[in-house]
Amino acid sequence: MSVYIHELPDWPRFRWSRDALVQKLAAVRYRQGKLIGQMKTAGFSLRTEAVFQTLTLDVLKSSEIEGEMLDREQVRSSIARHLGMNIGVLAPVSRNVDGMVEMMLDATQNYNKPLTKERLFGWHASLFPTGYSGMRKIKLGGWRDDSKGPMHVVSGPLGHERVHFEAPAADRIEREMTIFLDWFNNDDGTDLVLRAGIAHLWFVTIHPFEEGNGRIARALADIMLARSEQSSQRFYSMSGQIRNERDAYYDGLEETQKGTLDITAQLGWFLDCMDRALDGVETTLANVFVKARFWESYAGTPFNDRQRLILNKLLDGLEGKLTSSKWAKLAKCSQDTALRDILALMERGILSKDLAGGRSTSYSLILP
Repeated sequence: MSVYIHELPDWPRFRWSRDALVQKLAAVRYRQGKLIGQMKTAGFSLRTEAVFQTLTLDVLKSSEIEGEMLDREQVRSSIARHLGMNIGVLAPVSRNVDGMVEMMLDATQNYNKPLTKERLFGWHASLFPTGYSGMRKIKLGGWRDDSKGPMHVVSGPLGHERVHFEAPAADRIEREMTIFLDWFNNDDGTDLVLRAGIAHLWFVTIHPFEEGNGRIARALADIMLARSEQSSQRFYSMSGQIRNERDAYYDGLEETQKGTLDITAQLGWFLDCMDRALDGVETTLANVFVKARFWESYAGTPFNDRQRLILNKLLDGLEGKLTSSKWAKLAKCSQDTALRDILALMERGILSKDLAGGRSTSYSLILP
């Protein structure tokens, strides 16, 4: 008796009810079109900032789903460097952060390029530049093998993992990936948004690598979504929304793996998740517009690099209160220099001193 869908005789002939999905698909397609239309009327700087914010969220949250917490400033610096953006002082970036950013940018900026196993091997090597996942050495530049036993897809912290399903045996991967890549690179007439959901599920089911399969699967979904919009500019983050729904995400994967090849429910969840991701655009764009209005208001005002750095951090939602010591730490300057920078901004009416004084003196941004 078959336990998982990849063991069924008609695998991988997925099927779904078009009638059950037609309204959800129409709704997200309408919202997609509306968003792209709105952003076309926005200025170049606004679109660039929105893409920057979305990519940052995508990289952070796709890694967070797998339990890996990346440094936000490193992610921002890496994206800015790759896109040639000026965000002030750039933080030093670790190789694994740079690798994750490179994979996501290749997926979104080169969405119409064919997907090959060599490209996937390159992504995998970028995710694990040292050849290790944590303290464990992993196989790079090729599909996984079963030398360490069957591949179990798990979630949860080390020592308390929850097994969701067992992937196909390693000796099947070459053939399985050949079929998958042929499907991915050819148009079978299925709506590209649905193909995004199918690509994600299919790749995760095969689980061809030792590590990194979830991150790569979400990048593949982003490729299909970019193709559906014919745009390399991302204004909403599926990974960000999946992170918000991580428990439901893993529950749905487990249920689907132990069911039939009718994936209507999984595609319905994917469309609902995308709809909620589009809800989040309003918050992202609101922050982008506030930031843009601020810098437009002070277009003729001279700022040094330290001031631009900290003002951007405040506009991006700096955690905690801004004090002179925090300024000095973030801007890598002395506390005397930090205080001079702060006083200069107060004189211009850009910063104000908070009510609490003394050693706890803090400052807040005054928006135009």
